Amino acid sequence: MSDPMLGKGLPSCVLKTNGGNNVELPKACVGTWTVLYFYPKDDTPGCTKQACAYRDHLGEFKSIGAQVFGVSLDDEHSHDSFVDKFSLNFPLLADTKHVLSEALGVYGDQEWMGKTFKGLSRDTFIINPEGKIVKVWRKVDPLSTMAETFNAVKELQA
Repeated sequence: MSDPMLGKGLPSCVLKTNGGNNVELPKACVGTWTVLYFYPKDDTPGCTKQACAYRDHLGEFKSIGAQVFGVSLDDEHSHDSFVDKFSLNFPLLADTKHVLSEALGVYGDQEWMGKTFKGLSRDTFIINPEGKIVKVWRKVDPLSTMAETFNAVKELQA
């Protein structure tokens, strides 16, 4: 099944990061391979495992010319705490107004423990150096997604 986002560019937006910096999309993705992963909430079990996997393997992503951004609805202060607590070594983007997540179909109805609420799906995108989305995973497994995205970037570069 093909995802409707394949081949599209990212929407134009500026998002705050941990540390109070700004990231301008899609500009920050042009010229390099980018893994953009969305996660529901800072400092929760699955999200922590996912972030720490990217942290532990960031050098491998850099060695193949790729960067990693994590995105959630949490603000930059929450991101600061999450980064500090787990020594995360890549930017976390604060999509507090869900501009990016809505545009990519990540924000919407979610279900947890029998309750429906508005929030983020755990989705991941690979953006090529031209700024186009070339791979999409929806509702990923936080334990296997790092390896899947690393292998996909390598395959796409070949």
